[in-house]
Amino acid sequence: MPPDTDTADIAEEERRSGWRVIQRVFPYLWPDGQTWVKRRVIIAMAFLLLSKLIAVTTPFFYKEAVDNLGGDVPDLAIGAVGLTIAYGMARLMTVGFQQLRDAVFAKVGQRALRALALETFTHIHRLSMRYHIGRKTGGLSRIIERGVKGVEFLLRFLLFSIGPLALELALVGLVLFVMFDVWYLAVVTVVIAAYVAYTFKVTEWRVKLRRKMNAQDTDANQKAIDSLLNFETVKYFGAEGREAARYDEAMKGYESAAIKTATSLAALNFGQSVIITTGLVAVMVMAAMGVQDGTLTVGDFVMVNAYMIQITMPLNFLGTVYREIRQALVDMGEMFHLLEQPREVDDKSGAPDLVVQGGVVELTDVEFGYDTARPILKGVSLHVGAGESVALVGASGSGKSTIGRLLFRFYDVGAGSLKIDGQDVRDVTQDSLHAAIGVVPQDTVLFNDTIRYNIAYGLEGATEAQIIEAAKAAQIHDFIQELPEGYDTPVGERGLKLSGGEKQRVGIARTLLKNPPILLLDEATSALDTQTEASIQGALKRAGEGRTVITIAHRLSTIADADRIVVLHAGEVVEEGTHEELLAREGRYATLWTMQISEDEAA
Repeated sequence: MPPDTDTADIAEEERRSGWRVIQRVFPYLWPDGQTWVKRRVIIAMAFLLLSKLIAVTTPFFYKEAVDNLGGDVPDLAIGAVGLTIAYGMARLMTVGFQQLRDAVFAKVGQRALRALALETFTHIHRLSMRYHIGRKTGGLSRIIERGVKGVEFLLRFLLFSIGPLALELALVGLVLFVMFDVWYLAVVTVVIAAYVAYTFKVTEWRVKLRRKMNAQDTDANQKAIDSLLNFETVKYFGAEGREAARYDEAMKGYESAAIKTATSLAALNFGQSVIITTGLVAVMVMAAMGVQDGTLTVGDFVMVNAYMIQITMPLNFLGTVYREIRQALVDMGEMFHLLEQPREVDDKSGAPDLVVQGGVVELTDVEFGYDTARPILKGVSLHVGAGESVALVGASGSGKSTIGRLLFRFYDVGAGSLKIDGQDVRDVTQDSLHAAIGVVPQDTVLFNDTIRYNIAYGLEGATEAQIIEAAKAAQIHDFIQELPEGYDTPVGERGLKLSGGEKQRVGIARTLLKNPPILLLDEATSALDTQTEASIQGALKRAGEGRTVITIAHRLSTIADADRIVVLHAGEVVEEGTHEELLAREGRYATLWTMQISEDEAA
C-alpha cells in the first residue's frame, strides 16, 4: 500500500502539538458553568487522595503485625491479630476509596464522551458537499470510534494517574528515607528513573507502530464498508473473489502491524520486569543484611518488601498509562484533525433566518466551478417568480443540477449572487434555508428503517394521518397497504428492498410531507414507469400549486407544461420561454425535443 500522507501529516501534527490535544480535552473535564461536573471532579480527587494516604500507611500495620509474632502469647493473641485485621481494613479502605473515585467520576467521563461524540457528529454534518464527496465512510467511522473512546480514558488517567502516581512514589521514597537509609531511597530513585526512561523510549517507538496499525485498520475497514455498500456492483461483475482478495491484502498489512505492536509490547514488559526485579532484589538484599546484623527487624524486612511491591504496581501502571495515553493521543489526534477540517459553507455571525414571502428565486451573473480550472456556470442569470414553475433542461454537464446544489447552498457561488425574496442565501442561516426548500433528488437514498420512518423523516413529529396523506399524494399508499407489514416494512440498506420507482415515490412522499414553499425536483420521476410517472406528475403538479417549483429534467415530456423552460448549454442560458415558444424558435430546445421524440418512437 502506498504511504499514507495524511497519516504522516497527523503524526507530525502530534509531535508539534501534543499539548494542544490535551488542552482540547481539558474543558470537558472542567467545563465552564457546569458546577456539578467540577464538584464531582473535586470529590473524586478527595477519594483518590485518601486512598493514596491509606495505601502508604498500610505496610506499617504489616510490619508491626510481623514483629508482634515474635512476642509472648498474650501479645500474639491481641497485638498481631489486631494489627493484621487493621492491615486488612487498610487494604480494603484503599480499594474502597478507589472504587468510590471511579463511581463518582463515571458520570463526568461519560458526559465528556457523549459531548465530544455529538460535537464530532454535528461537525461532520456541517462539512461541505465537497468534503463528503471525497470522504471514505468506513475509514471515517473508524477514526470517530477510536477517537471518542479515547476521550474518557484520557480524562480519567490525566486526572487520576500522573499526579497521584508521582505523589505515591514520593511518599514511599520519603518513608524509606526516614525509616531506613538514604541508600534505600537512592536505589529506588535509580530504579524509577531507569524504568521511566526505558518505558518512555520504547513506548515512543511503539506509538509509531500503533499509528501504522491504525492506518491499516482504517484502510481495511474502509474497503470492507465500500464493498458492502456496492454489493450489487460486486455481484454484477462477479467480483466477490477480487473484493475478498482486496480486503485480505488490507488485513495482511494490519496483521503485520499488529504483530509488531504485540511483540514490541512483550519486549517492553520484559524490560520493565528486568528493571523492577533488579531494584527489588537490591533493596531486599540490603534489608536482609540489615536483619542479619541486627539493625532491622523481620517486620522491617517485610515492610521494605511491601513498599517495593507497592512501588512495582504503580510503576507497571505507569508504563500502561503512558502507553495508553500516547495511543489515545494518536487516536484522538486523528479525530481532532477531522474536527479541524474547515467548514467551506458556514453561517455568518449573527445571520438572520430566511423569511419566505413568496418564494422568488433570482440568480444574477452566477459563476461557479467545483474546480477553479473547470468552470461550470459562466455568468448565469435566472429569475423565478413567486408561485412560478420553471424547468431547467440541457445536456449532461450543462449546469442544471449545479444550480440546484447552489440553491440549497451545498456550495457557495464563486461570483454573482443567488437570492430568495431578495435575501442572499449566503446571508441567512442554513437551517432556515433548508427548511424552505423541499428536494426530490434523482437517486433517492433511504434510511435502513421502515417505510413509515422514511416518509415521516420529512416532518418531525408527523402524525399517522399526515404520513398516510403524503403517501397517497405520492401514489404509494395502496402499494404499502398490500405489504404484509404495511408501513412497518423495513426498506433495507439504502432502500434496496424497494424498486427504484418505489424508492422514488417514498422520497416524493417525504418531501410532500415537509410542505416547503419552494420545491426543487431533480429528475424526480426518472426512475418511474410511464403510467406511474403520469400519476406522479399530477401529484407533483398539485403539490406545486401556490409554491415556487424548479424542475431539473432530462426527459422533456415531463416539463412541457411548465410556466417557463430555461435551456442551459456549457454553463450558460441559451434559450428561455414556454414549450410552444421554444419549439417555434427551432433552436436547441427544438433539437432536443425532436431527438427525444425519435428515441421514444424507436423504443
